[in-house]
Amino acid sequence: MTVLARLLAVALCLAMLLAGHADVAIAELDRPDGGFEVAVVEHLRLKVPAEARQAWIDAEKGSWEPWLAQQDGFLDRQLLWDPATEEGTLLIRWASRDQWKAIPEQDLEAVQERFEQLARQATGAQQGNPFPLVFEGELLPP
Repeated sequence: MTVLARLLAVALCLAMLLAGHADVAIAELDRPDGGFEVAVVEHLRLKVPAEARQAWIDAEKGSWEPWLAQQDGFLDRQLLWDPATEEGTLLIRWASRDQWKAIPEQDLEAVQERFEQLARQATGAQQGNPFPLVFEGELLPP
């Protein structure tokens, strides 16, 4: 299994290198157990009613998307929506957990406030967050 993990890590790094990604040097880190740390995924779920789905996407694009693109260690993110639960899922991939967790809390709060402001404008809400957080966690490679 270790050989397979190493091959997958090398393949991922090669793909990133060919794509010209800036974080290729930190995307593959040796771990003490002999494996590789390829990335960590921040996993969030928000309540997103069907009628407000586009407002959520627009608020994300106007706040978190440009801010994340400027952060050290940010690799990519996916926005997904589940019509059965009316929840949005965000999978945000970071080159390392240390880079993700090094972001100052006040920076996160400022971007979240911008997101909520855009979301309120788009939904007509007068206060609060129209898309409350349902779940927050992280996913690690095996």
